[in-house]
Amino acid sequence: MKGISKEPLLEVKNLSLGIKKGRNILSAVDNISFTVETREIVGIVGESGCGKSLTALSIPMLLPQGAERIGGSIRFNGLELSGLSPKEIQHIRGKDLSMVFQEPQSSLNPLIKIGAQIAEPLELHGENDRALNRKRVIDLMDSLGLSDPEKLLAVYPHQLSGGMCQRVMIALAVVCKPKLLIADEPTTALDVTIQAQILELLKKINTTLGASILFISHDLSVISRLCDRVLVMYAGKLVETGMVKDVFTHPAHEYTRGLLGSIPGRDRKGKPLASIPGKVPSLEEGRPAGCPFNPRCGKAQEYCLTEQCGSSFPVETDLGGGHKVHCVLAENSHGN
Repeated sequence: MKGISKEPLLEVKNLSLGIKKGRNILSAVDNISFTVETREIVGIVGESGCGKSLTALSIPMLLPQGAERIGGSIRFNGLELSGLSPKEIQHIRGKDLSMVFQEPQSSLNPLIKIGAQIAEPLELHGENDRALNRKRVIDLMDSLGLSDPEKLLAVYPHQLSGGMCQRVMIALAVVCKPKLLIADEPTTALDVTIQAQILELLKKINTTLGASILFISHDLSVISRLCDRVLVMYAGKLVETGMVKDVFTHPAHEYTRGLLGSIPGRDRKGKPLASIPGKVPSLEEGRPAGCPFNPRCGKAQEYCLTEQCGSSFPVETDLGGGHKVHCVLAENSHGN
């Protein structure tokens, strides 16, 4: 008798997102699919303009004005989110599904004290015992490394440093013990020391609360320190996916190799860092046909594949162990 397959905590299937421009809808994210399993940490990495943040915002139905879902399915904890009403999604958002944003100072309300802001999700989801909520908030702040939490309850966001504000944002996001935490570049504006502390904090949340994490970043070195699996995104497409150790050790897409080559390291001290020529095509310019990385890909030019790569998006090549790539070169070498 065959076992019953377990459904992923999050399953995004054939998701396409667009931005309204006059009477036109510009394609920002094109037909991407991925999953996040229970207790897993998955990273989405790519340059600015690749569609990472828009993908993240689409999951809790927080797309900005002018952006919309063109097609695809978003299933969370067995429930199709894309068909829910605003009232129905509010029952899930902040409780089972939470998000941490890049700039905490602009995300926190400057007129409300820290304690009240962290307790608000509890109250919105039916926890009306203020004394108990206060204790929960203090215990949570203490567990997240916020020193003197009772004193912090009464301060305003502008009285805290950037690192402290980010910890407060994380506390606010996890106070209801969500099943999935989406973190959109939460360490970008922080110095290296504070960045490391935030990453350790996210790991702790994953292990102690059992929360899955979808982590958005443009920095592969950060992904390597935190994530189990990585999704490499370019110009609205997923071009390579797999376990972090596999993708970092054996990158199969030229874009992934370019990102890895730009990471500083002790072995590269005194040497110029590699760079990827050109830039991510803007939505107004239109995405290139075929593989969107084709115009910037040195290998496509070296092997005279520009025409082939520009005709259609390469089919997915399974390299084994969950490592997959969309690249003509990988497809040809894997098939030989």
